[in-house]
Amino acid sequence: MTTLIAPTNSHHRNMESRHRARELALQWLYQWEVGGLDLDDVFQADRQVELLPADEARDRLAEALVRGTAAQLAEIDPLIADQAHGWRIERMPIVDRLIVRLAVYELRSELETPHAVIINEALELAHTFSTDEAVKFINGVLDGIRKHVRPDNA
Repeated sequence: MTTLIAPTNSHHRNMESRHRARELALQWLYQWEVGGLDLDDVFQADRQVELLPADEARDRLAEALVRGTAAQLAEIDPLIADQAHGWRIERMPIVDRLIVRLAVYELRSELETPHAVIINEALELAHTFSTDEAVKFINGVLDGIRKHVRPDNA
């Protein structure tokens, strides 16, 4: 007799953990941009407060996303400016700007993650932290950037 083992839901847990990491990354980027703090100060202050239960994998991914996004702003912002017709980067709502920056970083750097997943995650962040109009705007900007960054539809 064969015993069937129920499939683990590790794929779902991994997706959920990556989503939580993106949320945390967005929050850290917001603190960095609005507070004008050094990234290390943002990470340290947040860890002292411990608003979220400890999750080492989530925190490592979030920190990598934040550091990568911050390090590549000089390359990311011109891509956004080219696609955000009628919007200067500094005039965009802060949260929308940070969501797009984070997603552009991932599109450029996380090549193993399908572009549709990255864009969908950005739209989920916009649904949670911004407005319906922002969702449409972010979708259009990211789709245009994706065509330049990943022309092969990867």
